[in-house]
Amino acid sequence: RLCVGPQHPELGPAETPPPDASAHHFCHYPPKCFITVHRAWSISSRHGEEGWHEATTRTTVRADNDVEAHREANNYKFGFRKWKGHVTERPIEDRSDIIKELHSDLSVVKPRGGSVVTFGNILYVFLFGWWVSLIYFLICPVMFLTIFGAPYGKLCFKMAWYFIWPFGKSVEKAGDLVKRAFAKPPKCEVIPEVGDSEDSKDLVTNKDSAPLLVSSPVPVEIPIHELPARKTSKYWCRISTYIWLLLGYPVLAVVHSLACVLSWMLVFTIPVAKMNARAMSTVLLMAPEDIQIHRPGKTRVILYCYQASNVYYYKYSVQGINIFGLNLLPLVLTTLIIGYTDEEHKYFSAEIKFATAITSIIPLSYYIGMGIARLSFLLGTFNLTFELTFYITALLQGHRAANKCYEEIVKAALTGTLLGCILFIPGLCMIIGGIKHREQQFNSRSAGVSSALLFISIGGVFAPTIFSKAFGNLVCESCNNFADNASLPFICKRPLVYTISVLLPAAYVIGLIFTLKTHSHIYDIHISDEHGCNHVVHWSRWRALAVLIVATGLMACCADLSTDNIAPLLSHYSISQSFIGVTVLAMVPELPEIVNGIQFALQNNISLSLEVGSCIAVQVCMIQIPLLVLFNVFYDVGFVLVFSDIHLWASIFSVILVNYIFMDGKCDYFQGTALVVVYLILLAVYFFAPSPGSC
Repeated sequence: RLCVGPQHPELGPAETPPPDASAHHFCHYPPKCFITVHRAWSISSRHGEEGWHEATTRTTVRADNDVEAHREANNYKFGFRKWKGHVTERPIEDRSDIIKELHSDLSVVKPRGGSVVTFGNILYVFLFGWWVSLIYFLICPVMFLTIFGAPYGKLCFKMAWYFIWPFGKSVEKAGDLVKRAFAKPPKCEVIPEVGDSEDSKDLVTNKDSAPLLVSSPVPVEIPIHELPARKTSKYWCRISTYIWLLLGYPVLAVVHSLACVLSWMLVFTIPVAKMNARAMSTVLLMAPEDIQIHRPGKTRVILYCYQASNVYYYKYSVQGINIFGLNLLPLVLTTLIIGYTDEEHKYFSAEIKFATAITSIIPLSYYIGMGIARLSFLLGTFNLTFELTFYITALLQGHRAANKCYEEIVKAALTGTLLGCILFIPGLCMIIGGIKHREQQFNSRSAGVSSALLFISIGGVFAPTIFSKAFGNLVCESCNNFADNASLPFICKRPLVYTISVLLPAAYVIGLIFTLKTHSHIYDIHISDEHGCNHVVHWSRWRALAVLIVATGLMACCADLSTDNIAPLLSHYSISQSFIGVTVLAMVPELPEIVNGIQFALQNNISLSLEVGSCIAVQVCMIQIPLLVLFNVFYDVGFVLVFSDIHLWASIFSVILVNYIFMDGKCDYFQGTALVVVYLILLAVYFFAPSPGSC
């Protein structure tokens, strides 16, 4: 077996077993599940003639379990978007100390060296501590004035001093000690060594040299002094309890809930959220005489916190859902509420609605990606929902308003997606990966295949545009459309567009048949049977399917709202409409893909980072654009597959540049910088370019 880690050109460094370890698995990594991908070619000569034949060599990719193995294998298949997010997790006890710390319980006191006076703890005082403590100080005299609530007044006073600086102090339940009359020590047995049976018998029979601890059926009991149990009054039979629940607790519950939500949304201050939640749900509902606040002692700890923030909380997850994906869900709900209830723009402007609708695409793309990774890569078309819905609704709205500017926005968004996926995503991944790993290597042959696909895609999409420039004086049939960049009136020859719209998906389908049917053995998957994989699958197939359907529907709604509220941006003459389409509409939906590519690059898997952008560009050209042409066949919205000059030459130049960079199979941060700089130059051209004539 070949165990692969992070230094391999594609998959990481390899460790080969030594010659004398044929009977044993040799690997520096802990037990894992594995997938094996067959992908190699060799040259052989026979009877003096050289010929090519396919050789079978196995490359083993580390995976945590069967689900993750299949997800990782799908990343290497033709035409599918690359997914980084995991849908399974190891148990907390099997994970790193950093992850254990993130999920640690606040009732456990852990030894910690160093001072608790840190920047994060001091920042807590200014952000949360002072006003939470102030509310306790204000409620304290109120409880004393009720006379019966005086014990709770004392509790508020103690809690006020606690919350202004809770670090290193514990909230404990007084008198909650372990009470046992006797303790039975574990039984010990001396096992004689093999080969010394006679000596061992003599040793056991000799009382002077007999072992002190031997197995015995009679338990040895050691008396332990029992501490007196602390007597507490009945909690629900006192007037003070109901005074507290009526006057004090509701106000503090609101305060702690607010502090909990704010600290949770900040992500890095999640310990503060946990502390406030524990105080609200446990501490404040206990009898006041049972609560003690001091340094950690021998009693049962209820609440203990030593830090207010942790920079690693960006890794925090709830049921397999990343904290950022979870925290952005309220934004989606807010978008739908203000978008469909305030249609007259009385309370919120169209610009605000457009901004929230576009931003809501980010978490929805994350959930769609998680659902696809859990179910099957064949459902990758679900991730095209926003783009297709936005394009179609924009074309419909432009057709109803007789405004060709919407069509230009759609073309700009399509071109912007191509430019971003060809230049920006690979360039950014090269920069970040090159800074960490200095120089990264990738499979130049695989990159050459991707480049060829990009050439086919770009050539097919822009073929009608080149046709219009070559035969600008040709007027065909009875159309009345005009191309902005033709010297004479030109009407797109629809049979040409339909032919291209059939050929491009056909090429994509051929690639699917190649990888899934005729040559599926190239991506053969093998799971190691020797090692058990104790992983928790957070998302079942039915749950993943439900999340996928709901997220797709919500994304369609957000796309509809963004289209309805884009009109003010189109009428803003200080910014080119093409620039808005190339940047905002094109790249915001691709932010999850950018994060995936960066994570691959940091793991020294630059091959998948480069494939992220290539797969998106191929899908845009071979799926999205043919679908738009097909929609125009059934409902004529006047969509003509003729792009302006700036879209044509920017796309062609980008493909040529990327093909040149990918030739040697090596990359570093300088080459990545070149791609990003070219992308920024093209954005500057779009920014200063005049608005399309139809706008």
